[in-house]
Amino acid sequence: MQSTIDFAPQIAQELNLAAHHVANVIRLFDEGATIPFIARYRKEMTGTMNEENVAAVQKRLEQLVELQKRKESVIASIREQEKLTPELEQKILNAKTLQEVEDLYLPYKPKRRTRAAIAREKGLEPLAAQIMAQNVDFVDRLAARYVNAGKGVNDVEEALQGAKDIMAEWVSENINGRNRIHRIRKIFHVQGDISSAVVKGKEEEGKTYQQYFDFREPISQAPSHRLLALFRAEDEGMVKLKIKVDDDFVLNSLESIFLKNDNASSELVREAIADSWKRLLEPSIETEIRNYYKEKADETAIRVFAENLKQLLLAAPMGQKRVLAIDPGFRTGCKVVVLSETGALLHNETIYPHPPKSDTTGAMRKIKALVESYRIKVIAIGNGTAGRETEDFIRSIKFDRDRKHGVFVIDDARADPGDSPGDPIIGGPFPSDDLISGVTDLFVDLLHRFFVMGDAIKFGEIG
Repeated sequence: MQSTIDFAPQIAQELNLAAHHVANVIRLFDEGATIPFIARYRKEMTGTMNEENVAAVQKRLEQLVELQKRKESVIASIREQEKLTPELEQKILNAKTLQEVEDLYLPYKPKRRTRAAIAREKGLEPLAAQIMAQNVDFVDRLAARYVNAGKGVNDVEEALQGAKDIMAEWVSENINGRNRIHRIRKIFHVQGDISSAVVKGKEEEGKTYQQYFDFREPISQAPSHRLLALFRAEDEGMVKLKIKVDDDFVLNSLESIFLKNDNASSELVREAIADSWKRLLEPSIETEIRNYYKEKADETAIRVFAENLKQLLLAAPMGQKRVLAIDPGFRTGCKVVVLSETGALLHNETIYPHPPKSDTTGAMRKIKALVESYRIKVIAIGNGTAGRETEDFIRSIKFDRDRKHGVFVIDDARADPGDSPGDPIIGGPFPSDDLISGVTDLFVDLLHRFFVMGDAIKFGEIG
């Protein structure tokens, strides 16, 4: 099994990042570190990557690990069948995507009891091979040799049908055909249409989806919300969906590979190609295309939801009030920020009201000055280390009696770094300086926990 660190150069190249920074991120993931932890506390190892870059490294790493595992599984399976050649093994190892690996594996994949398998059991594979060579014009005479009621081949027609079933499977598995199909996949993206039709008898029940009862649109132009609505309507049994390309274009493309002559055998091969496309290849590719666009639509929906959530959380649920937030500490001091009614940073500094410095008087003077000069209405305090002492300190300050201040004590343990201003959901109005990132977390947590979720642990007024 390839080490995860070995993927660092490839990921670095794809994401335009430094290889040694990507390697460090991978090592941290292997040690169990989380995205917020790496982005916040291991900047010196990552070259100050933000959460989005770290998440991108994680996602690509997971894809490459999955790809590598599948390659090893496929190689082992083909080796057990004693059909693995050095050339085939190298092709599998060089494959860039899971789909390429599956295309290479398809001829060797253990098969269900398909129509082609049944035809082989009846002894019709030699007939299929002779027809596929397209050197025979009298196919009926040839097929008559394989009529055998004991094997279930009752007449010439059944013999030829079995041969066509085998040839259809060969067409679907042939690597040259699969390479051509790879190009056809691209045609689905460029020229494919998604269409829907109402399920008979569901006209009344499914009227919510009435606009999709007879609908067609190029799939590449369909917005994500419409695709999700179509998939939902199908899941609820109201419409039937179909993703189509021009069949004639596809068949002409496949025929250019497999048709070698112009005789009766060639005509049967042409029929097998059409069957292979309609019964085997098209449903498989349509499923791939569906999954691709469903995933893209889901990602877009999540991104839109995240943006909407960001705007909701960064709104001013407690009204237009300025906030003074304090992240308590003893030796390192209490980090203080002042945030505007819209969440913009107005001021930041560190005070030392507790041991070992114990500059209580100076800290008290600074807090009073900030409250007065910025007209603070709300004070948020973390309840971690020195939290209780900091709350007592704030409540001991004699503010102007005409000015009331709400004091909130926030559960510091739940102000996860993932809620920080660097998080792609929360956004970026706050500075990234580590000295004040923790205290801005408190303000975000104040929005999250109390005003959105009703979860502040203590509240009071001083003044």
